[in-house]
Amino acid sequence: SDGSIRLHQMTSEYPLMQWNDSTNGQPIIALQWALTRPAVFFALDASSNIYIWDLLENDLLPVAKQTIPSERVVAMGLLGEPEKANGLLGIVLAKASGQIDIQYVKKKWASP
Repeated sequence: SDGSIRLHQMTSEYPLMQWNDSTNGQPIIALQWALTRPAVFFALDASSNIYIWDLLENDLLPVAKQTIPSERVVAMGLLGEPEKANGLLGIVLAKASGQIDIQYVKKKWASP
């Protein structure tokens, strides 16, 4: 609810990494690992901002932030085929009106 993200290992109650206030205090609505690149995850906040984290590039801050200005995004999911080496990765965004958007991610954040 405060925008913090914690990365846990299944065998420990303590986080391996913790990023406080990663969304400037906005609650995180969705967070999902990339299906095609294990070091990348995406976070959606309550202000319709998508944060892209690539832990191999920078483990302190998101490597990119994209605001969806047209309408409030209420849910996010990822699509891709991890068993294929084509590196295609898409973000599915559900908007408050019921409209669904699919956007493809740049290859540098999608390729295995």
